[in-house]
This record gives sequence, C-alpha cells and structure tokens, in this order.
Amino acid sequence: MTSTVINQDLFTAAVEGLPPGQLSSHRSDAAKLFSVTGFPTARDEDWKYTRLDGAADLSNDWLASLAQHSTSTEASVMLTDAQLAPTQSINADWIIVHNGIVDAAALGQLKLPTGVNVSLIGEDSEHLALTTDSPMSAFNAALLTDGLRVRVANNVAVKKPLGFLMVDDDRSRVTQIRVVLELGDNAALRVVECALSSGVGPTFTNSVTQLQLAEGSKLDFLRLQNHALDHISTNRFVANIDKDATFTHNNFDFGGDLTRNDIVAIIEGAGASVNLAGLYLASGAQHIDNHTRVEHRVGPAVSHEEYRGILNGKSRCVFNGQAVVFEGADGTDANQANHNLLLSDQAEIDTKPELEIYADDVKCSHGATVGQLDETALFYLRSRGLDTTEARRLLTQAFAANILNLLAIDEAREYVKLQLDERVASLLGDERT
Repeated sequence: MTSTVINQDLFTAAVEGLPPGQLSSHRSDAAKLFSVTGFPTARDEDWKYTRLDGAADLSNDWLASLAQHSTSTEASVMLTDAQLAPTQSINADWIIVHNGIVDAAALGQLKLPTGVNVSLIGEDSEHLALTTDSPMSAFNAALLTDGLRVRVANNVAVKKPLGFLMVDDDRSRVTQIRVVLELGDNAALRVVECALSSGVGPTFTNSVTQLQLAEGSKLDFLRLQNHALDHISTNRFVANIDKDATFTHNNFDFGGDLTRNDIVAIIEGAGASVNLAGLYLASGAQHIDNHTRVEHRVGPAVSHEEYRGILNGKSRCVFNGQAVVFEGADGTDANQANHNLLLSDQAEIDTKPELEIYADDVKCSHGATVGQLDETALFYLRSRGLDTTEARRLLTQAFAANILNLLAIDEAREYVKLQLDERVASLLGDERT
C-alpha cells in the first residue's frame, strides 16, 4: 500500500549518518522542520491534484538502503553521447551533476570570467542561508550532500551562458540537488539547465534553486526537463528580485512520470521586472504540475507570465498561477495567461490563474483557455494538399511556438526547437502510452 508518509526513524538515521561538515547545522535545522511537516498531501490546497505516494515510497526505500550503504559524495561521471548531447549542441560553460553529485574535477577546469565564482555548497555554506520555505525544500536541505553556489560580482556581465547538466541514471535513487545563484549590482548572467534521466528504473529528484538578484542585475534562466517516463521530480525555484532587476524564467517540460514545479518570484525593489514562460507536453499517463507565484511587494514593477500545455492520451496537467499585489505596491502591472490544447478526450487539465490585489493603482489581468485543434484550420490545410497528420503537426507546433519565441537565450533556441519538434511528433502519435 502506497503512502505519502516518510518513515521518521529511517529519515533521522539517514540525516545523522551523512558526512559531517559545513552542511551539518543546515541539515539539523531542516530535519526538525521536515519532521513536523512531512510530505505534502491532498489535504494541502496547493497539492490537491498531485500526489507524492510514489516519491515517498522511493524515499523510504532509499533511506533504508542508506542504513546499510553510506552515500557517496564523489562523482563517477561516465555519460553516454545521448546524455551529453546538450553540451555538444549549446555553446555554454557546462557543469555536470551526476546523480546529485557535482563533477568537481571538471568544475575545477572551467575557465570562468573574472568576477564569477563557482563553488561546492558543502565547502562554502557556512554563511549561506538555505531556504526551507516548503516541505520539499526542508527535505532537500536535510539530506543535502552536494550542490552549487554561483556568485557574479557587481557590474560583471557574463557573455557566455552557464550550463547545468543534471543527469540521473542510478536505479531507485533519490537525489537532492541545490543550486544557489547570487548576482551583484548590475551583474548579468544566463543559465541553461538540462535535466535528463536514462530510464533504468524508478528515480526521484528533489531540487531547489535559490536566486538572488541585486539592484539592476539581470538573470535569464532556461530549464529543459526531458526525464525518462519512470522519473518523479519536484523542483522549487525561489527568486528574490531587487530594484530595477530583471528575472526571466523559461521552463520546458517534455518527459517524466510525475513533475511538479514551484516557481516563486518575490519583487522587493521598485522598477523590477519578472517574465515567466512555460511549455508542458504530456501524453500517456504523464502528470505535470506547474505552480507559480509572483509577489509584488513594492511598486512600480512589472510581471508577465504565459504558460501553455499540449496534452494527449490520458495525461493530466495542473496550472496554478498566483500574482499577489501587496498593500502599497502601487504602479504594479501584472498579467498572466494559461492556454491548453487537448488532443484527446481523456486528457485533463486543471487550471487556476489567480490575482490577489491589496493596492489601488494597479493594472492586472489573468485568463485561461482550454480547447482543441481548430477544425476550420485543419480543413484549410488539408485542402492545400496536406494529410491530416501533417496538418495536426503544423497547428500543434504553431501553438507551441508562442512560448519558444519567448526564449531569452539564443544559444539554446535551436536545441530546444529540435527537442520540441521530436516531442510533438511523439505526442501526436501518442507513442508514450
């Protein structure tokens, strides 16, 4: 019988058995929090459509295995050409994280610009606050053994993107990943993260990304997830955005059995700008859940958000977008939209865009649509000589192109488009059932 309950004895023993070091105090504090909250359940409003039973079962099995075999903190990176494909296709300075462990040897060989510092969290966390603002963040911090801290100094604009290749290929493993990005005043950075797994057996990844944008800084962040269909992942992004800073987050979800993304953008300075764009494609029995929250704590500031979904088979997706305008945040301009294309009568989308407004002088809008391919457009394309399959493909790609066009990192555009085209072809044939 499955359950979302984590075995407390196994959890405590695992935390206490991890290697000592700078992370020890972080783990202890986080473990106390998680012992109170546990995994979220359907009783939690934000999790009513997404159950973590499979993740909890894998976690309990993994925790039990830790009692017999100590976890390794050294990377043994032997990746296939397919796994390395993003690094060959996207011109970036790549850092490899294999089964949750940073390839420190390759990291040491990176030639980064002056003013950019990349370190291991385990060796550079003494004065670092690890966010534990949710049950999954606390679970991550309590069991963390490795992670990345990236700092960009004031007035440093990094020309070449920084790449994170996150590969999981260890059967029945539970991986905790933590990345901390800190941008100084007027700094600029572009990040590409590719998350892959090989399908050797069920795996669970729980990742947390902390983003700190100082005054006038700019961060473009692309995340492309193409996990195997036996992979569960929960991913939390928390961005604190200061005066006149710009944060852009592009998210593409193509794979995975169950995927949950939580993206929180906190505007803390006037003149800040937030741009969120996401595309999720699901078929078979896939489940993809996107929760976003933009907090306008001061004004004036701007946030734009658009997410699109394409669903086939018996897949189920969730979108919940919140824009909260705090009292006194006058001059806020916030808009969000969620559009969904259902290619199957059995596919299901639960969409809920939300606005909470506690200020007077604001400009806010939100909306959602759910529909099918336009029969008139299909008829027109067939009348021009295209067969039904090709016509459906063209219309589906056009629907997805709106999000692809919002991609902020040009170096990744061709690779993302290739992955998108392949996934659309697969989805229309529903080959992943």
